[in-house]
Amino acid sequence: MTQIKFPNRPPGLLALIDIRLRCRHHGQMTARHRSLILFVVLVVGAGLALGASNLPGAWYGSLQKPPFNPPNWVFAPTWTVLYVLIAVAGWRTYLRDAHGAPMQLWFAQMLLNFAWSPVVFRLHALALGLAVILTMLVAIAGFIALRWKEDRVAAGLFIPYAAWVAFAALLNYSLLRLN
Repeated sequence: MTQIKFPNRPPGLLALIDIRLRCRHHGQMTARHRSLILFVVLVVGAGLALGASNLPGAWYGSLQKPPFNPPNWVFAPTWTVLYVLIAVAGWRTYLRDAHGAPMQLWFAQMLLNFAWSPVVFRLHALALGLAVILTMLVAIAGFIALRWKEDRVAAGLFIPYAAWVAFAALLNYSLLRLN
């Protein structure tokens, strides 16, 4: 392929244009990007919708909290970032094996993730919430273990998620003990 020269364009843009022009599977690449966007929109959208419809409310506000309890404003931005990471890890796993054990664990942890807020904030069931979040943590750890050998990026994307869920499990346990 001949080099296309674009006067008055930054070199970074030339490299990007050149890569796109040389790509033989441009249609497949576009489909991959669309599937990534779909994963991110679905996971982040569902997570934010569930969060917005299961607000902590007065009940949660009245609970005795441990000294390490973060302020409420921390949760939405933290979960938004985590949901993006979860979506990318799920997308990468889906592309490799849509029906394998890692993808099944990914779906299992998503179901548990989406179940926790209604269990705790609607049902006010801290003990059941603890069971849900501990099961979720096991599913997250299983996902990391299964993906580590074949896709360390997907596994690595789950490490901050595992850390946050472990912290949330400790918080859930502390709330249960204090109340």
